[in-house]
Amino acid sequence: MKHISTTPFGRRPAVAALSAHRTLADAPCPAVSVDKWALLRDLGIARKSFGVSDRDLHVLQALLSFLPTPEMAADGPTIVFPSNAKLAERLHGMPESTLRRHLAALVAARLILRHDSPNGKRFARRDASGNLSRIFGFDLRPLLVRFEDIAAAAQQAQEEAEELRLLRETAVLHLRDVTHIFGKDRLSPEALDLHRRLRRKLSLPEMRDLSMEAAHLAHQAQTGLPRDATLSGANDSQNERHTQKSNIILPESEPCTESATSSPLHLDQILSACPDSRDYAEMPITTWRGMVATAQSLCSMMGITAEVWHQAERVMGPSQAATAVLCILQRFGRIAKPGAYLRTLTAKARSGSFDAGSMVRALIAKGAEVAS
Repeated sequence: MKHISTTPFGRRPAVAALSAHRTLADAPCPAVSVDKWALLRDLGIARKSFGVSDRDLHVLQALLSFLPTPEMAADGPTIVFPSNAKLAERLHGMPESTLRRHLAALVAARLILRHDSPNGKRFARRDASGNLSRIFGFDLRPLLVRFEDIAAAAQQAQEEAEELRLLRETAVLHLRDVTHIFGKDRLSPEALDLHRRLRRKLSLPEMRDLSMEAAHLAHQAQTGLPRDATLSGANDSQNERHTQKSNIILPESEPCTESATSSPLHLDQILSACPDSRDYAEMPITTWRGMVATAQSLCSMMGITAEVWHQAERVMGPSQAATAVLCILQRFGRIAKPGAYLRTLTAKARSGSFDAGSMVRALIAKGAEVAS
């Protein structure tokens, strides 16, 4: 079906891109049949390369469903003319304004073409013998013209996704080696920074850089490790299956109790008051030991020296010291010197006037005020 006009109906502007669309309409189609659903799957994999969203492709799927055959060919029908109401019906009631926006996105991406009638309606005319002589609607022919580009883009996207997965896996293994060699409490700022960056969704170039940095750190750690050295924290129990119960307080971490007039703090209360701590934990915090380890790793990031942390740990106990650090992190933007602040809290704890529960309850009350 020949494309007669390149200008749109109504108030849609006749932009310069229409000439490119006209070129696409006149481009030769390959002399092959293409499975329309396989093509749509490839386009879904490579949608970022074509600047379309998953919702745009839902609309394209509805358009493809109006083609009478499962395959597309140059000598077959490529123009569909459903009304907006019929399209919305196949899209489970999508609003018409939303439908128009996604159709415009597909046109802008040069995946479909418009054949607008003089009055903007979509319909077909038949000749005296009953054959379709002219159709006004959406032309899916660009999918045929560009199917090789779509297939190549899909293959490249799959290869990049696989490379990204392997790079992330490799980086995690390298950082695990570094952590076991030095121990969590002695990781360098570079290693801590890599751990933080791994939690984000990284692009392929960013992941390549991170993987190289992790490999470099692992090489440095293994090069400096004596041949007869034992990895940090290694013991026979590490070879056994680890059973972890979140409600049991571990021996080296005393219950996080407050003054005699207060009730004991629960781990869930502390994590609820200090939700920012979850973003910096290597693993979900489900035990007191995990909370203490997270607080210890946070100290170097917040400018709290190891000496100040160990002093707080000795005076307050590991659990209350960790609670104080997590509360400081939650109020990080309002505390100019976290190290000096923790030192002051340690002095109060030494005199018996420190109450970790009051810090937690204050944060919970503030969160409730914001929520209301």
